[in-house]
Amino acid sequence: MTHLTDLFDSLVEASMRAMVTTPGTEFGVRLREAPDPAPKPGQVLIEVRNSSLNHGDVSAAGGAKPDKVMGWDAAGVVVQAAANGEGPEVGANVLTFGGSGGWAEKRAVSVGELAVIPDGVDMADASALPIAGVAALRALRRSGELTGKRVLITGASGGVGRYGVQLAALEGAEVVALARRGDGLAELGATEIVADLDAVGPVDIVLENVGGPTLVRAWELVKAGGVLQSIGWTSMEPAVFPPYATVGPAKSLVSFESGDGYAPDLAYLLKLVADGKLTVDVGWRGSWTRFDEAAAELLGRRISGKAVLDID
Repeated sequence: MTHLTDLFDSLVEASMRAMVTTPGTEFGVRLREAPDPAPKPGQVLIEVRNSSLNHGDVSAAGGAKPDKVMGWDAAGVVVQAAANGEGPEVGANVLTFGGSGGWAEKRAVSVGELAVIPDGVDMADASALPIAGVAALRALRRSGELTGKRVLITGASGGVGRYGVQLAALEGAEVVALARRGDGLAELGATEIVADLDAVGPVDIVLENVGGPTLVRAWELVKAGGVLQSIGWTSMEPAVFPPYATVGPAKSLVSFESGDGYAPDLAYLLKLVADGKLTVDVGWRGSWTRFDEAAAELLGRRISGKAVLDID
């Protein structure tokens, strides 16, 4: 009997709650039990306090294989340091990124995909940074010199868009923001806020988050020598280019993937937040038991900024 009790206790201790892919649910996930993650030598184990939602990971959940723990962005406390001696110690508050595992009570994550959260930065705010902030940062860096350039950011009221507006403005760009909800974008650094692109003049750089007809129209606005970074496709509509739309003076439409190795960029963004140079806008925050509500608001494009879950 003692052996069976010990076995039962060990099984209980080895489980956690997580948003696990479950066919037949509204958004493809359900809060239920899942095995504890097993860290590799170069990974730390964190107790997650906050996670954020992104259009990409919420959309992907419905098509993922069953019994997978989803979620890209998460902030929490290190409860087990990396076995190889790298990375932060137990007790450190950290911000993490990964292809999965963020919507859970515990997460194992590589030391190359995390950064220590500075004192004074709220953990919930930090959790809203990884994929959106790093995507905006890397897209702008890949677009060349920004000082004095005219930068168009579509879907500017969303997570990537709001970070893009601020980061471009910090580098001296003239920022044109296309947004359904333009509240607060001028304060973030946008010099022009528009509801459609008909009145927008030529631009040097585009951070394109919407796809569909918006991508086609934005491409028409790119100057010779300019670049359009295709970051997202929240419209879920096809982009149909008219004949000869791609014939003319040379300019670039570039596919985008943020990649990995987030540690230095997360540290950079967190420092900007700590120094008061980057604002994190959280448009929805609540318990992860309200996941479906948050996902519906996000996919319905009714949130300005980010949606953040409290892992309670």
